[in-house]
Amino acid sequence: MPYVASRRQRDSLAACNPIHISNVHNHPLTLLQARHIWLRAQNLHSAAPFGDGPAATLRAVEHLGYVQIDTINVIERCHHHILFTRIPSYERAHLRRAQTCDKSVFEYLAHALAYIPVRDIRYYLPAMRSNRRRHAGPQKDEIRKIIARIRREGALSIRDIEDDILVEKDHAWASRKPSARILRLAFYGGEVTVSARTGIVKTYDLMVRHFGWEAWPKAASEREILEHLLERALRAQGVVSLDSICYGDAPRKPAMHALIEKRVREKRLVPVVIDSASRMLHWARPETVDTLTPPVEERVHILSPFDPLIIQRKRLALIFGYEHRFEAYVPKAKREFGYFALPVLVGDRIVAAIDLKTDRTNGRLLIQQWTWLGGRSEKKRIEEELHRFEAFQLAQD
Repeated sequence: MPYVASRRQRDSLAACNPIHISNVHNHPLTLLQARHIWLRAQNLHSAAPFGDGPAATLRAVEHLGYVQIDTINVIERCHHHILFTRIPSYERAHLRRAQTCDKSVFEYLAHALAYIPVRDIRYYLPAMRSNRRRHAGPQKDEIRKIIARIRREGALSIRDIEDDILVEKDHAWASRKPSARILRLAFYGGEVTVSARTGIVKTYDLMVRHFGWEAWPKAASEREILEHLLERALRAQGVVSLDSICYGDAPRKPAMHALIEKRVREKRLVPVVIDSASRMLHWARPETVDTLTPPVEERVHILSPFDPLIIQRKRLALIFGYEHRFEAYVPKAKREFGYFALPVLVGDRIVAAIDLKTDRTNGRLLIQQWTWLGGRSEKKRIEEELHRFEAFQLAQD
């Protein structure tokens, strides 16, 4: 089961004043200051912040905490796109090497399916154990059979299973092979892991065999998980809120609030108000708000809609004044930015949203729609970055 807050914790959170907490002075930040702190925390403020070569990929994933995976490939899939944004020399093979050869990243659920550093795997073991208990029942025997097959035959993908009796799909992205669902259940339960990925095709192996474990790592306690989530958010966001720390994990908010209160009393965190008009309280380390943050470089980034800077829409709207719309599932007549619009960041401003599509047959990156949000004078620089982005889209492995 997912973590569920106690009634006392829920009541404590509901009762807290959104602005005044623990009688501690709230540190004011302007929107521009908050924006610069966040951009630096995301390492979008300078060239090649993680260095070059395959090691840069692991450094980026470890710093961000996770990199979201999505199967949409109108342009390059988002996990590659997010890494390319921060690593100019990034190659897709670098992520494959980290996952399959170095075994330094693994796939599991963060707020969505994501690449996560293996150094953090102990924080996900309780969720895996919980999922194993939840899936015990009608599928237990089927899960046991697929695990026995992988143990006997070696790692396999759904394409290797040819003896399934096909069924009708229950949604557009489903597989007609029942084994696909059983593999997913074994994956959620941590009994198997994705040992390799080619596009959307995943190869599964036994978790212990893939990592070469003689014994499972010690699972983190709930307290350790909360500490990890808070540290991860502070590292990758700079200034955090309960929503941004517990994005996709609302049941943990009461316990997280209690941990933050403790850190405030210990003077390890300070309450922050971003823009006097906002009613949402944030927190930061004292050194983050006490140090005058210099302006970020005027760099151009074509961002994925699943980028960590973009995915938390309310936070993005508050700090950047930009409300992104992901319109792939919106009827065409109701779209404003286009099917797969990508926000364009120039320095500390989002100046445009460009709907792109890769024409792989003819070797071109197509602009379907260009929506200006300000900063038209940056058009030449954006076009230069689009040429670089096109070269990445069309690069062969």
